Amino acid sequence: MVRVDEWMTAVVLVAHGELDVLQLRQDVPVPQPGAGELLVRVSAAAVNNTDIWTRQGAYGLPGQPDALAGWRGAIAFPRIQGGDIAGTVAAVGSGVSNDLVGRRVLVDPALYRDESAQAPPVGLLGSEADGGFAQYVVVPAAQAYDMADSPLSDEQLACLPVAYGTAMGMLERVELHDGETVLVTGASGGVGLALVQLAAARGATVIAITSRSKADQVSTAGAAHVLARDDNDLASRIRALSPAGLPVVADVVGGRLIEQLLPLLADDGRWVIAGAVAGPVVSFDLRRLYLHNRRLIGSSMHTREHFAKLVQAARTGRISPRIAARYPLAEIHQAQRRFVQGQHAGKIIIRP
Repeated sequence: MVRVDEWMTAVVLVAHGELDVLQLRQDVPVPQPGAGELLVRVSAAAVNNTDIWTRQGAYGLPGQPDALAGWRGAIAFPRIQGGDIAGTVAAVGSGVSNDLVGRRVLVDPALYRDESAQAPPVGLLGSEADGGFAQYVVVPAAQAYDMADSPLSDEQLACLPVAYGTAMGMLERVELHDGETVLVTGASGGVGLALVQLAAARGATVIAITSRSKADQVSTAGAAHVLARDDNDLASRIRALSPAGLPVVADVVGGRLIEQLLPLLADDGRWVIAGAVAGPVVSFDLRRLYLHNRRLIGSSMHTREHFAKLVQAARTGRISPRIAARYPLAEIHQAQRRFVQGQHAGKIIIRP
């Protein structure tokens, strides 16, 4: 059990900006669980694009794409980032069974609009509430899943919430079926590699786009075909692999790829997008969308139902997250610097 008067080490975001706005502090009060909440001792966390973009204020506002903002708008500083959290229950609030203390858990980091199973997220731990770049974090008891029986390590579990949760949400919303072909862009990143693994586990044929240096890792994750993103003949190669058109595209890149590849989508095809690393503002011929009854689907994270499916996959060991690197909490700057360089394949883990 953790006493109310204890302090913890945490990385605190004090403003939008460069790495200097992330400050390591050892005098942060340990948060106390309220009614229906748990205090989790964090054993592993992980870095995501949302950590970088929130720090930079890179999400923009409606009509103001260059405005400094978090993904849901203004951020209340100071904020402890980190949406990926695995750990052990250290204490419980009122209305929560003491039997949960000591259990290994995976945390669903979404803050949902309402209590329904399909409610969309309207916030995220590490963005709209404090997250896991700390020794302790308070979370709703209903969103801490018992992982005692999972064969995955705590570090592997910490790879799942944001990246694999986002990927699961994309595949559920686009209704990917067994036997379909799906093109995955940005396939070596956290979400991209998760898309490859989850889609292959569903029995889909995965065509993956990535850098040449990461082709082997993406192939090992389950891609049937791996294409280099700088291939001058990329569209022709995709057309050869799926002559009737692509039934599904799962995109985390955006930018010019949309204009380039949208004509390759089959009639009645579905394109789901959950990222814009190559650029958020795009142009394309709308006639290529409506004349072919194609669907363009925006997907932001996951629902409770989606996350429950991810948890079940983790409990059975049907997925095996790839860990690219590990850093102690005190080296958060180095971890984020390596993340931004984009030379890794898989997840970068933070150990408090």
